[in-house]
Amino acid sequence: MKHKNLFGLFIIILLSALMVFNTGCKKDESNPVDPTPQVNETEVLLKHFEETNDYIHNIPSFVVSASDVRTLQLTNPSKQLLIDIRAAADFAAGRIEGAVNVPFNGLWDYMKNVNPANYDRIVIICYSGQTSAYATSLIRAMGGFGSKVVSLKWGMSSWDSVFAQNYWLAKRSNIRAGQFVQTPSPAKNPKGDLPKLNTGKKTAPEILEARIKALLAEGYPAATISENTLYSNLSNYYIVNYWSPALYLNPGHIDGAINYDPSTQPFKSTNDLKTLPTNKTTVLYCFTGQTSSYVGAYLRLLGYDVKSLTYGANSMIYDLMLAGNVPNTFIPANEIKGYPYITGN
Repeated sequence: MKHKNLFGLFIIILLSALMVFNTGCKKDESNPVDPTPQVNETEVLLKHFEETNDYIHNIPSFVVSASDVRTLQLTNPSKQLLIDIRAAADFAAGRIEGAVNVPFNGLWDYMKNVNPANYDRIVIICYSGQTSAYATSLIRAMGGFGSKVVSLKWGMSSWDSVFAQNYWLAKRSNIRAGQFVQTPSPAKNPKGDLPKLNTGKKTAPEILEARIKALLAEGYPAATISENTLYSNLSNYYIVNYWSPALYLNPGHIDGAINYDPSTQPFKSTNDLKTLPTNKTTVLYCFTGQTSSYVGAYLRLLGYDVKSLTYGANSMIYDLMLAGNVPNTFIPANEIKGYPYITGN
């Protein structure tokens, strides 16, 4: 009898345990653990720019003339930091006195140790002004530098003619003068989705750091295209003309290019940013390749596949620009200053 009672008690305890276990399982099934919220990295980064550091639209000119650099070099050199991002061999062959040589892909680490309060101006220097414009955009995106960071307009080509021989003196061309058209602008794309960034980061500062480092690592050439490559198949690209409507019509534009008027701030999210395609390469062109490099860096940070047309319209319709007094035509007598430079390691 005693054994029967013990057995019955055991059965009751076992059934109770099973009921508790079953209830717990049901509770777990009805209240599953919420998955980690998905972060739309592009939206996070775009919001950061437009609300915190809208440098593309709100900071003054990104370029400085050789004459302005020379003036401060002579009057107060300690207040001007000159960062030359050309190859070490070219830096040794000739440079502005006082410049430091920093590789393009080392700019993040170098700039993190620069205190902008120590300088009136921080000048990024390259061969033609295009790579330095791209770098200036990425450094301004870092935050904290603002308008103090500028690109030497025309690069070392503006300092002395010896530096311009293989760059601005060699790149002016009329090769597309007969192919530019003066037709009205085609319509922009309908607004679509933003690109999808996938850095694996969650906050704006983390995403921004990852993107800047990625663009520095891939190098400037990845963000460019030549007129020859572009014209080999115009239909492969979404071509953006970044001029005023008046200049779009005269001297004209690449056939099929769509006018994005800079004065309308087209690359704000509330304007025309989302008309840029996410499934096709966008070619952005200006007069010199400098503005398109500066703006292109911003768009590439957001994940757009944007390439700057090297040397801009100067490489395609130089004489038309010269005849029409078009702004930013490279005129050697005006732009090359013949300033002194030093050599050696």
